[in-house]
Amino acid sequence: MTTHAPHASQSVTLPASLDEAVAALTAMPAAVPVAGGTDLMAAVNAGLLRPAGLVGLGRISEIRGWQYLDGHALLGAGLTLARMGRPDFAALIPGLAAAARAAGPPQIRNAGTLGGNIVTSAPTGDTLPVLAALEATVIIAGPGGARREIPVSHLLTGREMLSPGELVGFVRVPLLHAPQTFLKATGRTGPGRATASVALVLDPARRSVRCAVGAVAAMPLRPLEAEQWVASLIDWDGERGLVPEALAAFGDYVAAACIPDPVPPQDGSEPAALPPAALHLRRTVAALARRALGRALS
Repeated sequence: MTTHAPHASQSVTLPASLDEAVAALTAMPAAVPVAGGTDLMAAVNAGLLRPAGLVGLGRISEIRGWQYLDGHALLGAGLTLARMGRPDFAALIPGLAAAARAAGPPQIRNAGTLGGNIVTSAPTGDTLPVLAALEATVIIAGPGGARREIPVSHLLTGREMLSPGELVGFVRVPLLHAPQTFLKATGRTGPGRATASVALVLDPARRSVRCAVGAVAAMPLRPLEAEQWVASLIDWDGERGLVPEALAAFGDYVAAACIPDPVPPQDGSEPAALPPAALHLRRTVAALARRALGRALS
């Protein structure tokens, strides 16, 4: 699991159920849950983390699949990115499948899990903007068989945190049967960490467009005004097309909302210009948002 020798006092527990895992974490608050370990073991190997114990989640079969429930998909937190990238899952939630396929090389996708992406909340986590755009909710397992459900955005932004002994067990995602797109830009050719990503979901039933931008901030950003503006331009009862000028304006609107201009000084002088790196990032986000909406409408 790691190239470093573990401390002699370190313990490893391998529960067979979600409630057993919660009980193990409750009994040893300093222990750390681990599923794929793609981020955890990197931190251990870098000397940034020395957990007193590990609670392995790999044997908990109940969180490694999914089921249908009242117009939603209930996804186990132990679903691997590789499994979510397969065609049967892509037919269910295409945006999430696209993000899973883009998450990195095969060894990362085979080990990394949906729940790990959420709990780690790395800014470059590819599934996070999709979950934000889908307005998914997280089901958290707690001591004594307790379950509570919160919007995934609350967890990602830190509005609600996991309490001691709690685990992310499932993710509830609405089945929209509508176009979903995910695009990302990296600083290299082939799989890599996103410098910017955009998830876009059309919701014809609510006549809405939902967009989330990842990797440009500590959490996915929702440009709500841009969403409402472009939704008002779409002919939901017709062909749902937009002229190129509207697509370009949407991209610029999203980018400006996520990477705003510097605040003008209080003395009334001219505000500082965005540095070249920020301008390049803004152009990247604009291009991704424009293309994502264009693909969703095509």
